[in-house]
Amino acid sequence: MPTVSMTVNGKSVSGEVEARTLLVQFLRENLGLTGTHVGCDTSQCGACVVHVDGKSMKSCSLLAVQADGAAVTTIEGLADGDNLHPMQEAFRNNHGLQCGFCTPGMVMSAVDLANNNKNPSEEEIREWLEGNICRCTGYHNIVKSIKEGAANM
Repeated sequence: MPTVSMTVNGKSVSGEVEARTLLVQFLRENLGLTGTHVGCDTSQCGACVVHVDGKSMKSCSLLAVQADGAAVTTIEGLADGDNLHPMQEAFRNNHGLQCGFCTPGMVMSAVDLANNNKNPSEEEIREWLEGNICRCTGYHNIVKSIKEGAANM
């Protein structure tokens, strides 16, 4: 079995994986980082979004061996101890979550957007979130959250 090594949330990690192991499985099952969710198994919902070398990616569509040597950030790696990341704080302030299942992927996608666009319009936010599905809301508070989070980053 291949061994993968990467930096996850600032820490060097490695582990043996089957060649077919998805990055989301490695994060959840090998590392115990269960904030990254598996929602659809078809790369449609975005609940599994993480950052790989600074870019948001669906970890259910990436093999762990493809992330070998990469820097991966999960939702658990955003906060600084007890201090939430500005995007996490904005989601809390604006009730940008309902059941919370899609929230980690939404937040990770939103951080990538804000890193590339400090003042996204509502239309740009909605377009960016096209691959992230929330089954609970109409996205209004999610968009408000991202607008505030981007302004505070």
